[in-house]
Amino acid sequence: MWELYDELIAAVPAEIRVAEAITGKYWTFVRTEDGGAGLAMTLDKPTRPRTLTKNMTGMSLRELATFSKSWNFEEAALGLAAINAWWNAPERKAASLSLDIGDDDSFSFWRKRVSGKKVAVIGHFPYLENKIGDICDLSILEKRPVENDFPDSACEYLLPEQDYVFATGVTLINKTLPRLLELSRHCGIILAGPSVPLAPPLFRRGVIDLQGFVITDAAKCAAAVLGEDHSGIFGTGRRVSLTKEMLE
Repeated sequence: MWELYDELIAAVPAEIRVAEAITGKYWTFVRTEDGGAGLAMTLDKPTRPRTLTKNMTGMSLRELATFSKSWNFEEAALGLAAINAWWNAPERKAASLSLDIGDDDSFSFWRKRVSGKKVAVIGHFPYLENKIGDICDLSILEKRPVENDFPDSACEYLLPEQDYVFATGVTLINKTLPRLLELSRHCGIILAGPSVPLAPPLFRRGVIDLQGFVITDAAKCAAAVLGEDHSGIFGTGRRVSLTKEMLE
């Protein structure tokens, strides 16, 4: 089950060092000494005790990335942000070849293609029903379901029946992505949000679109994270789409 994580971590050069690591209310941010920067959503739910206690400044980025495998989700967010500081840096090939989607989110971007289809979304994204609920057979799976949501345990029954499956990059933090990929292997998964690594190895595992975020102003992004501005991060970079075909 750890192969996916190990492949993402192994690609991070051991010599790159962490310059800054911030756990904010909504987002976790990691910046490297060579200018790379990555984000992951902050999950501060009480889980296993934290083991990452040392000062992360000067730490090997690869070492910090290994904490993506932690069952302490605050640590895991730091680990994923470290992974993204490498894979999502503007100078990486995948990031440079990605398509800038402007102010569109994943659901607006995919709206025409999901019309008339069975669509499952892991997590209740804001205003989701207004974006695609009127054009498709929409199933929303949520750990804390509200009215009309399915509980997340319904994924075992619903995902094999879908035409399209969307999931947030947070599934890498909470370790549900490997199983979700298995359940969606007939159609693939669209991974969405700033927590998503623009990592081509994910295409071999069943991801069909990486809808991530490339930070172009690391200082401004750090300030937004510290300022607890949930949406302010989007003014510090660009939303992108990366598919396997873009790399060929």
